[in-house]
Amino acid sequence: MLNDRSSLLAYLSTRRSGKPRDLAAPGPNLDQLREMVTIAARTPDHGKLAPWRFVIVPDGKREALASLLADAYCAEKPEAGRLEIEAMLQFARQAPALVVVLSAPRQGHIPLWEQELSAGAATMNLLHAAHAMGFAGGWLTGWPSYNMAVRDAFGGPEEKIAGFVFIGTPARELEERPRPELQDILSIWEG
Repeated sequence: MLNDRSSLLAYLSTRRSGKPRDLAAPGPNLDQLREMVTIAARTPDHGKLAPWRFVIVPDGKREALASLLADAYCAEKPEAGRLEIEAMLQFARQAPALVVVLSAPRQGHIPLWEQELSAGAATMNLLHAAHAMGFAGGWLTGWPSYNMAVRDAFGGPEEKIAGFVFIGTPARELEERPRPELQDILSIWEG
């Protein structure tokens, strides 16, 4: 039912991030990923600029991504050891599905900060869509998000990787993480 608040509130209170290393098959198929991205694009977007993009990394390209990450890591950190390189390889191989979200700001009158916030909101909407479709997602950044060679594989010089969103079925129960106490994050403005 449209705007059934009880269902929506229950949904929002149960959404959890899944650790990408703990997400297993089945994952979403291409049509489901397209639907998730369609939902993710329904996000606040001042100026209707769509300052974000989504790149699906299909199964058949995961090893190419693993090689890209390892090569870029070694180029930036030539002293890297075997364990560090293995971590880059594993990063690319997690979970059955992967969507790279890019912040793709547009020139114009809308401040960059607002456009970047919109990219974050779109990423969160992607996680919401995954959860609503019965999957779990994990949003990772880390070194691959900030390396220019990795970014160049997905986008242009004005873009940034907002995150790698891994999607699949939890292989074990999702853990509830500690949440802040309301009094620590909420105040009432007194003027």
